[in-house]
Amino acid sequence: MCEVTLNRGNMKNILIRLVVNSAALLVAVNIISGINIPTWGVLIATAIVIGLLNAVLKPVLILLTLPINILTLGIFTLFINAFLFYLTSKIIIEFTVGGFWDAFWGAVLFSIVSIILNVIIGSNEMRNLQDENRR
Repeated sequence: MCEVTLNRGNMKNILIRLVVNSAALLVAVNIISGINIPTWGVLIATAIVIGLLNAVLKPVLILLTLPINILTLGIFTLFINAFLFYLTSKIIIEFTVGGFWDAFWGAVLFSIVSIILNVIIGSNEMRNLQDENRR
């Protein structure tokens, strides 16, 4: 039997990831015209599904496509991201993606914004840890 325990630190990290994914998704929706999300609830649900797919399915896809990824120097990962973005639109019906290229550019933009936000939040977290260690 496997027991999963969530402490405050884990819950905080999950909430931070949800906020980062939601913000990145909001940026992608507002810039890419072929991507639409009608409500805030759908935005949050979509952010959760994208996070779950990236955590569970993406590593498997990267492993299965490792030879292509090596040959393309990792560029094929962009297409995996686009596929997961498009797959999310099939899981969350209200989240609509116009086609492959909308999914591709949406996934690229989502990734860029996520990376930037994670760097900003990560540097704040590091400062907080350093401040706590000084006390």
